[in-house]
Amino acid sequence: MSYLKSLPAETTLLQVFRANPDPARHLLDLHEVLMRGESPFTPGERELIAAYVSGVNSCGYCHGIHTVTAEAFGVPEGLLAAAVADLDTAPVDDKIRPVLAYVGKLTRTPSRMTEDDAEAVFAAGWDERALHDAVLVCALFNFMNRMVEGLGIRADEAYASTSGLRLKDGGYAGLAALL
Repeated sequence: MSYLKSLPAETTLLQVFRANPDPARHLLDLHEVLMRGESPFTPGERELIAAYVSGVNSCGYCHGIHTVTAEAFGVPEGLLAAAVADLDTAPVDDKIRPVLAYVGKLTRTPSRMTEDDAEAVFAAGWDERALHDAVLVCALFNFMNRMVEGLGIRADEAYASTSGLRLKDGGYAGLAALL
């Protein structure tokens, strides 16, 4: 239930954005650059990172929507649930596993990041740009998870499916157009 009494009890993030369009436009522009712009990661891999971070944070709203989006981009169904439950045993590609381990640790214990954590990402074949992009996606979704949880925003499976597919098809620029 939304904590914003001026909005319906079952408020979605899109409704919050519509009620506050100025910051929403800037936030969605940042999403578009980080999630769909040029990157060593595919859009599906970035959605995987976003959904994983949201799962680590137990943010059901963001985890649900971005899991649907990641799966629409080709991430195998069930992979995210398995990764959040136990990354070490999940059927995650060996190249992306250290990236997820990195963003998981950054989410849980940011002050404990070490050069060895970064070296594991590099050893998997990623470059500095990839590490940078992974950190920015992680930071963005930690921000979004706190925004969603702080405002009391929830969604059911049907809304997560609709929203996730809308993000796959229209990106974040498409979401901004709905404002």
